[in-house]
Amino acid sequence: MARWDKSTPASIPDWFWECVETEAVSNSVEVEECDVCYRCWGDPGKPAILLIHGMYAHSHWWDFIAPLFIEDYYLVAMDLTGMGDSDYRYEYSGATYVKEVMAVADAAGLSNEAIIVAHSFGGMVAVKTVNAHPDRFSGLVLIDTGLRHPDDPVSEHAALNAQANIYPSKEAALMRFRLQPPQPCANEFLLTYIAKQSLRAEEGGWTWKFDEDLPGSVTGIELSPDEFTDLGRNDSFKLAMIYGLESKLFNTKAVEYMCELTRLGDPSLDIPVTGIPDAQHHVFLDQPLAFVEALKQVLIKFSE
Repeated sequence: MARWDKSTPASIPDWFWECVETEAVSNSVEVEECDVCYRCWGDPGKPAILLIHGMYAHSHWWDFIAPLFIEDYYLVAMDLTGMGDSDYRYEYSGATYVKEVMAVADAAGLSNEAIIVAHSFGGMVAVKTVNAHPDRFSGLVLIDTGLRHPDDPVSEHAALNAQANIYPSKEAALMRFRLQPPQPCANEFLLTYIAKQSLRAEEGGWTWKFDEDLPGSVTGIELSPDEFTDLGRNDSFKLAMIYGLESKLFNTKAVEYMCELTRLGDPSLDIPVTGIPDAQHHVFLDQPLAFVEALKQVLIKFSE
């Protein structure tokens, strides 16, 4: 990747440039007449991690995370349909997203020991997948995703609303980039990078890489308590959680509820439920290195 301009602040850390300049291999697989794109880093012979992004996001959100793991892991990041470089559908469903995850896992040659790491909406897809195919993956790390406590009101931040407007230039589009759900982020260089990777040329200008009809048209994606309880019944399946302590979508009460439904936080399993300080919903944008360290600790526990 070309460094975006000569005025790029020197304060941007070297580890970021090393990560985003690490080449990934791009590929795709067809699922129900749509191409599902995915990208891979590292040695396919190593233990595998499948990365699944959140709503409106795409595989490039992992560009500054995945290369930090390639010494020990083979990493695959996918674009769910309706987002990133994957095709758009007339209709979206949880069942179809499960098929997409399975197709990518098979096409990328992931073994049944592979671990899914999934953020936000991607976590919902991942829970659907591992419940439908309980022997296909060995573990799941949920990132700021799960079920709110039933006594908690629905957060005003839970509603996602974005438009794929057409902008006359890249520069005009980049000025309009915002996180969804809205939140500040001190790491402006990460937002700049993601924004640049989120644009595609369109007749008349530039637009974002997502189907604006997706949130209102997807069906069968909401999760139930039973789906988490079923995960807890599988003694051989490993489950962990990383969340932002300042998240507006996932609070302490939700964490406690998730621990009630599953084996999360069970001291006999010694699998951490990790809250990242000074991080909101987009945990690995707010505190990327703290997130990487937390995930590495989870993966060590998973391997014991």
